[in-house]
Amino acid sequence: MTGTGTARPLDPERGTLDKAAGENFPVAPFFLPRAWRTDLMAVYGFARLVDDIGDGDLAPGGADARLLGVSEREAEDRLVLLDAFEADLRRVFDSTPRHPLLRRLQPTVRRRSLTPEPFLGLIAANRQDQLVGRYETYDDLLAYCELSANPVGRLVLAVTGTSTPERIRRSDMICTALQIVEHLQDVAEDLGRDRVYLPEADMKRFHVQESDLATKTAGASVRALIAYEAQRARDLLNEGAPLVGSVHGRLKLLLAGFVAGGRAAVHAIAAAGYDVLPGPPKPGKVRLLREVGVTLRGEG
Repeated sequence: MTGTGTARPLDPERGTLDKAAGENFPVAPFFLPRAWRTDLMAVYGFARLVDDIGDGDLAPGGADARLLGVSEREAEDRLVLLDAFEADLRRVFDSTPRHPLLRRLQPTVRRRSLTPEPFLGLIAANRQDQLVGRYETYDDLLAYCELSANPVGRLVLAVTGTSTPERIRRSDMICTALQIVEHLQDVAEDLGRDRVYLPEADMKRFHVQESDLATKTAGASVRALIAYEAQRARDLLNEGAPLVGSVHGRLKLLLAGFVAGGRAAVHAIAAAGYDVLPGPPKPGKVRLLREVGVTLRGEG
């Protein structure tokens, strides 16, 4: 999964949690009850750290590896780190984990009766990133998003006590859309990691070669491909948006923020003429607030 591309400071816990402000969606905004904010930040800390391991974005010095019991010699092996991280995750459920972010997660797991499956899915996605750098079809990409993105939405519903089969279905659509949008924003960064999340079948359809993704600005074919994938993300967001109307109160505003963040990011990509290669197009606050209003009214 894509990360911010910045190295983490020496404080493993604080450095990870500080990244929440840079996401496309609100992680634990101020208007939520304090207990929800605490638990959502604990879940975010896990998800951010596993991404940092998978993307090689851990801070120099090996503090995280040492916390996980990985030797200095093996600290550069991301699969070894992910295995150690999974072992520490399992301690969350039956003993005492070593890493401070997992110790922070343990009370949340117990308070909300969370199961290991969504956390294991996020780890599996990052393992897949070490082994799979290309996706032949859109369905292949969706299967990856089932591991890399959908568990996050399921955890939000579990933390807030609002899980139902229909809400999970809608949440999965929103989370997959947010993952696709992030991939579109980060095409150049991902290529630098030898990863391409644009389906090969779609690249062939639009006559796009990987070398076209390595240029400073996108040509017409790349822009057409990005527009096509952005529309897919937009459609998924629209299909998932009824999730917002199925809940009430402050949770409704939080979920509207997720949908609005995705919609605003898609708008930013379109406003850039679908040229994502110079850098990630980012939405402004005014556009984001407008999309929140549209989503709360059930429009769009």
